[in-house]
Formats: sequence, C-alpha cells, structure tokens
Amino acid sequence: MTQKSEETFKVKGEKLLGKVKELVREGNVRRIIIKDKKGKVLVEFPLTLGVVGAVLAPMLAAIGAIAALVTECSITIQREVEKK
Repeated sequence: MTQKSEETFKVKGEKLLGKVKELVREGNVRRIIIKDKKGKVLVEFPLTLGVVGAVLAPMLAAIGAIAALVTECSITIQREVEKK
C-alpha cells in the first residue's frame, strides 16, 4: 500500500532548475509545485512513472524561465511512500 507525503524546500532562483532535476531523478516524486516567496503557485507539474526526455523538456524549459524571474521560491513535492 502506498501513502503520500509532502516536503517543501526553499531555493534561490538560480538553484531552482538543478533542485527540480535532482528531485525528478529520485523517482518517487509524483507532483512538483513551485511557489513564489509569497506562497502563490507559479506552476504545478504532475509526474508519472516513466517520465523521460521528451516529456521533461517542456517542463524544464518552463522551470528555467521561472528561475530567471524569481529570486526566491519554494518547491513542494508530493511523494509516494510504501506503507508497511
């Protein structure tokens, strides 16, 4: 049985893209929500199993554009974790 958990990370704009790539590589992240420093949702991406290159490219381009516009933001992720 799986259960969802949430985590939030605060990052500077220039570190945003790298942090998102790192989270996607972890594999158990199911949703990424990027908010500005006031808490307003800028973008939200659902991730499914098997997300690869061609699907990730537009998402990463959008995140790169957001990173150029914000100085600080937060990334909230939803993970699926195995419940024992």
